Amino acid sequence: MIRSILEGSALWRALCRLREWYRLGAIAAFFRAFQEAYPDSRFRRLWRAFCAAPLPTEYTSVYTRAGAAFRRRVERWGKWIENSLVYRLCLAVWNPITRFFRGSLTDRACRFLGLRGLLLICLTMYLPIDYALRSVLQIGFLASVWDEGFLFLCICYLIWHTAMGRSPLGSRVTPVEGYLWLFIGVGFFLMCAVSPVLSIAIDGLRAEVQYLLWFFIAVRLIEDDRDFGIFYGAMVVLGTCIALHGVYQFIVAAPIPASWTSATEESVRTRVYSITGSPNICGSLLVLIAPLAAGLAYYCKKTWAKIGAVCLTGLMCLSILFTFSKGAWGGLVVAVVVFACFLDRRLIALLCAAGAGAVLAVPSIANRITYLFTADYVEASQRAGRMVRWATGLQLLHDNDPWLGFGLGRFGGAVAMQNQIIEESETFSYFYMDNYYLKTLVEMGYIGLFFYLLLLFGLVIWCLRAIGRTSLSATDRTRVLPVALFSGIAGVMVHCIFENIFEVPYMAAYFWVMAAAILYVGYFRKRRPKTG
Repeated sequence: MIRSILEGSALWRALCRLREWYRLGAIAAFFRAFQEAYPDSRFRRLWRAFCAAPLPTEYTSVYTRAGAAFRRRVERWGKWIENSLVYRLCLAVWNPITRFFRGSLTDRACRFLGLRGLLLICLTMYLPIDYALRSVLQIGFLASVWDEGFLFLCICYLIWHTAMGRSPLGSRVTPVEGYLWLFIGVGFFLMCAVSPVLSIAIDGLRAEVQYLLWFFIAVRLIEDDRDFGIFYGAMVVLGTCIALHGVYQFIVAAPIPASWTSATEESVRTRVYSITGSPNICGSLLVLIAPLAAGLAYYCKKTWAKIGAVCLTGLMCLSILFTFSKGAWGGLVVAVVVFACFLDRRLIALLCAAGAGAVLAVPSIANRITYLFTADYVEASQRAGRMVRWATGLQLLHDNDPWLGFGLGRFGGAVAMQNQIIEESETFSYFYMDNYYLKTLVEMGYIGLFFYLLLLFGLVIWCLRAIGRTSLSATDRTRVLPVALFSGIAGVMVHCIFENIFEVPYMAAYFWVMAAAILYVGYFRKRRPKTG
């Protein structure tokens, strides 16, 4: 009945006509020609050779040998602990407790999730936990240290799990970690080289590298498909809740500061921000998660699951539109294009149609976009917008040391805004750079920016290799999941050109954990044995 209603509607006929136009168009013809030539092409041979690059083993590098040696040492500590009196006393107390709760709902939930699953859920709930501590309970001290404590707890868990011979602490080593350590080492050198106020430099280095550590933890915390599924599903649930809240804020026209819109954008009645406190961060978070919901639509086999995933994806995209964040819109376009190039090129046509429909249906979106091409926007940006901020940051860099930078934590980011030790004048004032790469350049110079871009380049290379090692067929749709994750982080990397996205702790943590999840699927996931 639903199918007959849809087929008789004007919307269905319009979509069918659009599909026919796409099939007869030059874009579809190009992709068909590429698809026909690809199996025998040199590009395919190069791609297969590119994806065949193995991860370093225990015997191929100093770093992997050091990790293996550390694992063996920790396992020796575990044997010593197991034979200790304290450990036996702890077991004597713990075993009766587990027997008492055996068979209960709590016991079944804990057995299903496991401690790793609980840690991954807590990591996924980084934003809600931080929001509850800062804005609801308003426990200032706990809100400022809980994430460091949680990071330390995860490290202790991995060490303990390894000591008991159950965790791949030293056996999972990725080349991305080499890029991470290289950037951390360069950051430490720059902190020592340019540190007029050492405490600020240390805090600046901490803000720059602390959340990179989540990659090291997540690549070892996600041990099997259950852990991966828990993390992936929890991220989709988080995105759904944020999107629902965002749509609700748009419906009720949540009040916003006047500085969030210009005088020429009076038609923008509100900008949604959910619990993030910023429409730009809210949009970036949904850009990170929306491809995960879209991935489920291609991965799931049941029709009801596909329909549900499509609805969730649409809900998140709608909330991104209502943030009226131009940077988030650009990130969403990049995420959709990356997703489409890997899985379904028809999505590019759908993106164009959806974008045109949104511009026609919501005049404030059209006004927001057309405002970019007006003289008023250029004048406002040169007076107090991104153009003057970027120009001021570059001038400050070249007036000091372009190679070593102005100093970590001294300008353009959250640490500098919290420690305004330089007297402001007509030529100098503190502000957010609204470009994370430019902020890194000003604080760390050309050297720091080069190694940070090298880190992102290495991450992209190994993520692409991980995607290329997965399967995409009628019976095995594994590739869909890492592609969805990669599309999200690609969109956020583009959004960082317009905002200090990685200044927000949970955004940096989500980004690096998702990168670790991609490498898990490509390199560490156990392949199912072929049957038949």
